[in-house]
Amino acid sequence: MDKKLSRIRRSRKTRAKIRELGVNRLTIYRTPRHTYAQIISAESGQVLATASTLSKELKEEVKNGGNVAAAVAVGKAIAEKAKAVGVETVAFDRSGYKYHGRVKALADSAREHGLKF
Repeated sequence: MDKKLSRIRRSRKTRAKIRELGVNRLTIYRTPRHTYAQIISAESGQVLATASTLSKELKEEVKNGGNVAAAVAVGKAIAEKAKAVGVETVAFDRSGYKYHGRVKALADSAREHGLKF
């Protein structure tokens, strides 16, 4: 199995468990150049809030979108947008990525700015 298929397989198990819990989920996706985060509703599957290094407010703040500093900025932005929508508790869906580096930085930043997971 190649690297991408292994990651997708791991993510399926996580998403099945989160679906069973019935909680809104904070999903992340990362590429070498950018970091993305979404909060997805448990009931309808709609996107409630989104933040990425491509958004206007973060593009000016962050020079390189593929590093830990950018992930911290995305974590802060997604936590603020979640509060604005009324979401305080989420399940963290790391999409099969290791909890390390940018993934960990985004999660820690979101926790520091008020999201609970």
